[in-house]
Amino acid sequence: MRFLRRSAPDPAVTDAAAESDGAESDVTSKSYTPAKGKATPKRREAEGRKRGPVAPPPTSMREAMKRNKELRKANPASKEERKQAARERRERMMSGEDKYLPARDRGPVKAYVRDLVDSRRNILGLFMPLAILVFVALLVPAPAVQQYITLVCMAMLLVMAIEGFVNGRKISRLVRERFPKEPSTAMRGVGWYAFVRASQIRKLRVPKPRLRAGDPIPN
Repeated sequence: MRFLRRSAPDPAVTDAAAESDGAESDVTSKSYTPAKGKATPKRREAEGRKRGPVAPPPTSMREAMKRNKELRKANPASKEERKQAARERRERMMSGEDKYLPARDRGPVKAYVRDLVDSRRNILGLFMPLAILVFVALLVPAPAVQQYITLVCMAMLLVMAIEGFVNGRKISRLVRERFPKEPSTAMRGVGWYAFVRASQIRKLRVPKPRLRAGDPIPN
């Protein structure tokens, strides 16, 4: 009756079971996250810490209305209010208010460069119309016309490059004389800034020119 006896365990099966138990224990140990020792703060508490201390309640109706008006300006609720706020920011940026200008246009140095460029008539202002003329010339089927327009455009580009280089050096010298105490970092790229400003059409310049062509530079 040998089949009633308990058979000896197979060594290969025993080793495989031990390896699987070990792998499961490693996975369990890796996926186990120890306790933090304190409760997770609620969302309201976390937002309160980020926002800082809560302002005291208003003491009068006038103060409450004033605070509500400031909050509405900072965070417009309706779509019309957001459009109005964006329109006001755009108008102030176009008028040249330093607070609403991009970083590349801020500061008294850049404002003075804009005045120098806007008070002059520059050939560089024809850069964009010249680019349109080149595009139109490519659509003309006559090779002779294309060649003529190409020569004219190349000559104009050469004159524009010379004018931009001369004006850039001159404006850089005037800016250094006007702002001798400004750091060298503020003077960096003044010539290129003037070149880009002069190459734009006057009506499309941002911010809008404060001076007309021929107006004297204010002191």
